[in-house]
Amino acid sequence: MKTKQIFTRLSLFVVGCLAIFTLHAQTLTVTGQVTDAEKNSPLGGVEVTIRNSSKKTVTDKQGHYSIEAAPTDRLTFSYPGYKKKEIQVTGNILNVSLSPEKEQKGDMVELKYIPVQEVADMTYTENISVSSMLATRSIRLQTPQTESYSPIVENEFLKALHEPLSTFSIDVDAASYSNMRRFVNNGSLPPADAIRTEELVNYFSYNYPAPTGNVPVRISAETGACPWNKDHRLVKIDLKAKEIADENLPASNLVFLIDVSGSMWGPTRLDLVKSSLKLLVNNLREKDQVAIVVYAGSAGEVLPSTSGSDKQKIREALDQLTAGGSTAGGAGIQLAYKIAEKNFIKGENNRIILCTDGDFNVGVSSKEELEKLIEQKRRTGIFLTVLGYGMGNYKDDRMQILAEKGNGNYAYIDNLQEANKVLVNEFGGTLFTVAKDVKLQIEFNPTKVEAYRLIGYESRLLNNEDFNNDAKDAGEMDAGHTVTAFYEIIPAGVKSSFTATIDPLKYQQPAQQEQIRLTDSPELMTIKLRYKDPDGEVSRKIELPVIDNKSTSVSSDFRFAAAVALYGQLLRNSEFTRGSNYDEVLELTRKSTGKDPYGYRREFIRMVEAVNNLTLN
Repeated sequence: MKTKQIFTRLSLFVVGCLAIFTLHAQTLTVTGQVTDAEKNSPLGGVEVTIRNSSKKTVTDKQGHYSIEAAPTDRLTFSYPGYKKKEIQVTGNILNVSLSPEKEQKGDMVELKYIPVQEVADMTYTENISVSSMLATRSIRLQTPQTESYSPIVENEFLKALHEPLSTFSIDVDAASYSNMRRFVNNGSLPPADAIRTEELVNYFSYNYPAPTGNVPVRISAETGACPWNKDHRLVKIDLKAKEIADENLPASNLVFLIDVSGSMWGPTRLDLVKSSLKLLVNNLREKDQVAIVVYAGSAGEVLPSTSGSDKQKIREALDQLTAGGSTAGGAGIQLAYKIAEKNFIKGENNRIILCTDGDFNVGVSSKEELEKLIEQKRRTGIFLTVLGYGMGNYKDDRMQILAEKGNGNYAYIDNLQEANKVLVNEFGGTLFTVAKDVKLQIEFNPTKVEAYRLIGYESRLLNNEDFNNDAKDAGEMDAGHTVTAFYEIIPAGVKSSFTATIDPLKYQQPAQQEQIRLTDSPELMTIKLRYKDPDGEVSRKIELPVIDNKSTSVSSDFRFAAAVALYGQLLRNSEFTRGSNYDEVLELTRKSTGKDPYGYRREFIRMVEAVNNLTLN
């Protein structure tokens, strides 16, 4: 009898084990999409793990993921700035929405909003808690009037007969937009010099035709009525860089250069830097490598070049960073280039990613010294991406110089969603250059154009002879980038107060002045573009003639981009938008949101509504 009981129990145990084994053997391919619960927009870079397992994956730009799991498994979805969620596997499809973390009540909120803006600078002891700092009153607040911006003198109308050429370097940066948004979200209007209108327009992507063949950039153009002056025409010049699938992007040798000085203390500075770079780390592949350099009173390497497959090691190195001390930015930049050169990958993507508020105060610090240093270093083939953080003592002018002279781009990160846009959704467009030293030169036909003005790009203007000079530095275009430029045109024969007259010349006779022979071409203008390959030194030229067919029908991209251009000019109190207002911007944008997968255009509409209310109060 006893033997029978033992045999029965043994049989039940074996059956149970077989059942468990069978259940686990029935693995499923679980797929789904992760979205923001409030905006319903996709979240790229979300880490999806199986609880009590080393198996994990990361969502792509559209928030999609795929992972092998058993019916008994529980999936954990984690993303910086969002509440972690754990869900039981119930089938092959599992869509998830994550909710943003709400700010905690108490000391941190009070700290963030003293007095009106974020804490800009403070004296403190490393690792001391926020609560104890507040209790002991050991915080030294810096007045928020120490931000610096390069002065902008708005472009004026030029007569096509006397100045038929307009030449400038392209600009793919969008830092001005997110910086402007920071001011608006804090309930104030940004200073006029913080607004670079072209960067507001280029914050958004547009549906432009892609290049074909071996040419990395394609030009297109569109003409229409000018929304703020019905007697004028508006020409939209469109550039589109070739797209490269993430899996086909070249290997990356990256150096994270992180400012850990005292001015970087706080949740929207170093804390946000670490969260931002973790999003980028999620996208790294085994063939990519990352080193981390930090600087405060001096510079040092905290992580030697490490494979992108060792993500946990990179995250742990980021987590240990703390802020304190002065700012030896020049030493940090020099060390970062030295390490990037040491690990240089020929023919691939070699880049420094600088994260700072731009407040350099030890060593190389002047604009001229920084410019010279970066110009020397860019010849090594190492590009520079600049990510700006913080407020109160933010040095926008210095960041702009670093990015322009370092053959790179510049973004301002005001929140984790912006970090996700720059480092996840636009991964290729932020880090992988397909054309460098990109210049535009437009020749206007005086028989069709009385006068013209370029909207924005004031800091990117070039001399006409610079267009054919390959030694002249210009802007870079990265994979998938779109660039938009607007010209406001006064058609030939249209009288305008913007075209000033001069007295007749005393020493030249009228006959001598009118000896210019004009063609009978129907073209409004010709667009010429020069570019170099990322590792090339000789430029190539492409051209596109433009005819204005006087069409009253324009694309939704034209209307939306024109609305953003009008918005930027209104923020700058431009003399060229007489009588226009933010209601006109809203009318244009509400009719032209088009495809908006990430909600950026809808967010812009809410921003304009907020600015409109601010100006009415």
